[in-house]
Amino acid sequence: MLAARHLPRIPIVYRAPPSFEEKIYPARKVAALVGVLLESGVPIAQALAGSGIAESRLHAPATRVSYRQMLTVFRNAHRLSPDPGLALRAGQRMRVTAYGMYGYAVLSSPSHAAAIELAVKYHRVMGPVADISFSQADGTAAWEYQPILALDSTDDFYRFVLEFQFSSHRTLYKDLYGPSFEFAGVRAVYAAPAHARLYKRLFKCPVTFGQARNELLFDATWLSDPTVYSDPITNAMVSEMCEQSLSEVNRAVGIAATVHRLLIEHPGCFPDIDTLAAGLSMNTRTLRRRLEAERTSYRKILAEVRMRLAIEYLRKTDMTTEEIGTRLGYSDAANFRHAFTRWTHRLPSDFRGH
Repeated sequence: MLAARHLPRIPIVYRAPPSFEEKIYPARKVAALVGVLLESGVPIAQALAGSGIAESRLHAPATRVSYRQMLTVFRNAHRLSPDPGLALRAGQRMRVTAYGMYGYAVLSSPSHAAAIELAVKYHRVMGPVADISFSQADGTAAWEYQPILALDSTDDFYRFVLEFQFSSHRTLYKDLYGPSFEFAGVRAVYAAPAHARLYKRLFKCPVTFGQARNELLFDATWLSDPTVYSDPITNAMVSEMCEQSLSEVNRAVGIAATVHRLLIEHPGCFPDIDTLAAGLSMNTRTLRRRLEAERTSYRKILAEVRMRLAIEYLRKTDMTTEEIGTRLGYSDAANFRHAFTRWTHRLPSDFRGH
């Protein structure tokens, strides 16, 4: 293969979480999990319990689900599955055609570089379980993942979500690059599970746990291969559809996401809830009530914003712990380190130098 054209890092821009209540996403991921659960002997009714998704509508093209519904089914699957590798197996059902117009946009791109840029730009239209970024350095390309459905890397459910994401991305790349494609490495933030051997069996590459990032690595020379299904007319058509879908997703942002955005805009001088409410032309009680309706609170959102920004600063800047603590509104580095350890169950230094 030819030397790959260097691609700049496409970072994970810190995004406010999507609205968990809006039913605007395809049910493909839910269907993949339910299908594997059914193979494992779990009735569909149990798999969908509490989600509000009707069994008769699960495979209907017009069915749209919310993040709340996806989260319910993912938690059901995690709780009910007798198979420790269920999430890995479910991800193998996510072929490129399972992604609808988004999948066809990626498949018909004029180059692998264009496909990657498109994938990052529009990935939220599919209701992803994790946000993604892409980078390339020293001949190695890497996809990085930040889970949306789970935040605590010490929670076994976090591991379950990432297994689905890792396996889904492997399945997609097999379709895009051909059956001979394999990743060069898997890195996971969480500790090695009891079924770690299943990773090596599926990915056929080195797998390491307890890392600073969730990543899939591959040889960047793959990027120089010609795309097999490039079609400029199809690509233009489905990309326009993706743009329309992204606009719909952006319009569905809830009040919690708005509070996230406003807090991110003022690092180091976060407005209190009274100031936020006034800026949103509502009283504080109304804002609290609306946040409660979305199953969150000002305090929870502030903690998440601080945690996410802290991780970004540690990974991508040379700021000292003291500087990061000050930027996030802490009076001293010790208070920041204590809070960071409470959020992540890890030390700030664990996120440096990776």
